[in-house]
Amino acid sequence: MAEMKHYTLGEYVKLLEEKGMLAEYDLQGKDGEEIELLTYDSREVTRGTLFICKGAAFKAEYLKNSMNQGAVCYVSEKKYELEKEVPYILVKGIRDAMAVLANFFYNKPWEDLEVIGFGGTKGKSTSTYYMKAVVDDYLAAQDKPESAVISTIDIYDGKSKVESHITTPEAVELQMHLRNALDCNIEYAEMEISSQALKYGRVDEMQFDVSVFLNISEDHISPIEHPDFEDYFQSKMKMFEKSKTAVVNLDADYIDRILEASKAAGEVVTFSTKNPDADYYAYDIHKEGKDIHFSVKCEAFDEEFVLTMPGFFNVENALGVVAASVKLGIPTEYIHSGLRRARSSGRMEFYHSKDHEVMAIVDYAHNKLSFEKLFSAMKEEFPDYGLVAIFGCPGKKSLLRRKYLGTIAGQYSNMVYLVAEDPGYEPVEDISKEIAQYVEAQNCPYKMIEDRGEAIKDAIETAEGKTLLLVTGKGAETRQKYGCEYLDCPSDVEYVQRYLAEYDSRH
Repeated sequence: MAEMKHYTLGEYVKLLEEKGMLAEYDLQGKDGEEIELLTYDSREVTRGTLFICKGAAFKAEYLKNSMNQGAVCYVSEKKYELEKEVPYILVKGIRDAMAVLANFFYNKPWEDLEVIGFGGTKGKSTSTYYMKAVVDDYLAAQDKPESAVISTIDIYDGKSKVESHITTPEAVELQMHLRNALDCNIEYAEMEISSQALKYGRVDEMQFDVSVFLNISEDHISPIEHPDFEDYFQSKMKMFEKSKTAVVNLDADYIDRILEASKAAGEVVTFSTKNPDADYYAYDIHKEGKDIHFSVKCEAFDEEFVLTMPGFFNVENALGVVAASVKLGIPTEYIHSGLRRARSSGRMEFYHSKDHEVMAIVDYAHNKLSFEKLFSAMKEEFPDYGLVAIFGCPGKKSLLRRKYLGTIAGQYSNMVYLVAEDPGYEPVEDISKEIAQYVEAQNCPYKMIEDRGEAIKDAIETAEGKTLLLVTGKGAETRQKYGCEYLDCPSDVEYVQRYLAEYDSRH
């Protein structure tokens, strides 16, 4: 593996010019100065930094601080009036330029990795961790380091493991993580690909060795995300042009349009739990004890696989991973072992009281499609249990979710608790009241308790008969977003374990 090469300021200008992104520049004789850091965070700036001015909330003082801390030059869509003239590069679009700059600065690390991307409205995190389990079993057999992962849940790149705030990082962080993985002799990276990342160019300039498209339904529609479903759909479809091989779920809505868009990929492979003509077809899906068994028929084999994570809907996620694994040349023994042990922190985590009267599933389900799958599956798998839902919606985002989640939870549940779920700048009470009208329309009782821990405690203490709690939205996350700050808090998993233990001590 070659050591990362640093480029001069003049070489960055030449690159932007070649890409047709350059508007104006003045390097003031610093053409030959090497760039040692690329960032848009003024707190990170050191000597030798190329500083990017980006974002609606960007302030000129950030740029002043950066230049005082040793930045060589700034990249922006507009020129800033500073006390003294400093080198600058003006570009036609800062988001497009960021991906180009990040790939150049980090020397295109994805070219030397096997990168597997997962796209869709539901199941990206679960599929990403199923894939990681399979890949890591394969790597462990060769005594190689575990794979890197970039997901909604967390990021591991060989050098650090951190909790995520967004599904797909900005291009600068994304390429940095991939570079870290490469520097740590990691060979594979699994990642989630969000519609926002595709819309705003975070994954531009790179390619996925294999991408898996799971499904699509109306989501992320708001003034600050996608203005309508068509914008959301078209953003999702951009994944295919960046894929050497695209693995597509034939059971997805709008499949004709998806297959048409998938032609932009180098190769298309299909999977299905309903259509026997798919390249990878899952059949005989059934439960044995707590495990889910399913058989997969494809050109290479016809074999049974086992999932130990609950939820029949997870067979779709696993099937996409089976197809991707075969395309990557991973032997089936590691697909079997990986899927058996596959877990995703905060995904379908199952807990119960000692008398099994109260059970709880902690999951990240947070949109229409994931709610429909989760609630219908749990009603089918646990017919003797009354459902209690505990969830909220984020502030100022995905506004249609409030109607969909309230309606679905109200249809299936005996009781609904409406709680805080990253409210940002919007009052939790306002969000809860909006959801509540849709719960009420289904003749389902509800309580509005902002604190998630208090709601979980109340649900367990007041449970009557066999009760299954579906605690959704936050999973294993340990932070809540209020305003622009992420405040530390116990995870839903911790709350459930704590109050089930109290229940056991009383009974």
